[in-house]
Amino acid sequence: MKLSNSTNLSIIIPTLNEAAQIGNLLAYLKANSSPGNIKEIIVVDGGSTDGTPRLAKTLGAKTITSERGRAKQMNKGAELATGHVLYFLHADTYPPKNFDLYILKAIHRNMSSGCFRMKFDTSKNFLRFFAWFSRINSRLCRGGDQSLFISKTLFHRSGGFNEEYIIYEDTEFISRLYKISKFQVLPQHVVTSARKYEQIGTLKLQYHFGIIHLKNLLGVGPEQLYRYYKKNITS
Repeated sequence: MKLSNSTNLSIIIPTLNEAAQIGNLLAYLKANSSPGNIKEIIVVDGGSTDGTPRLAKTLGAKTITSERGRAKQMNKGAELATGHVLYFLHADTYPPKNFDLYILKAIHRNMSSGCFRMKFDTSKNFLRFFAWFSRINSRLCRGGDQSLFISKTLFHRSGGFNEEYIIYEDTEFISRLYKISKFQVLPQHVVTSARKYEQIGTLKLQYHFGIIHLKNLLGVGPEQLYRYYKKNITS
């Protein structure tokens, strides 16, 4: 259902070697939204070597290239977006059916920024427990896997993503949005992949993410956060 003739979404998806994911996601987005509400889907690629941009383009997405780094990629997508509302989505995260309607209704109720609740695509109770906290409207419970919608006006007023952050860029940005807008958590769920937990180990990864959150709360800067991430998660 087309909600409004004057308000529409630009979906922005940062990618790096997501050929195995992007096709399914683009098909899902088209099948679970109303075309009149979606101005464009922009895939911002950070230098894939697996054909991700080519595949995305053949499936109808606008594709652009950017320097690597999700903050830089998402800012580049926002700069070129022509929709009234920006919706940032990871390549392995699936929003709820009719997500476009939920977002636009929220925008029409003067909710200029927000996200959905989150579930993992796993039955592991440990991850289901942590995903439960995504319903709490606190910046401590936010993360990029929950997706993010924001009016273009507010995005530009906020200054966008801080490109000094190689990791944690979503949480840092949303923390700022809590200070300047009435951030909303919509009751529907996105479903995000647990693949990183499966690759690294559930307890290990959740522990290190917790330490990164704590370090950020204690005032540790983006370079130190990335060094910790690189040493303990990607090494």
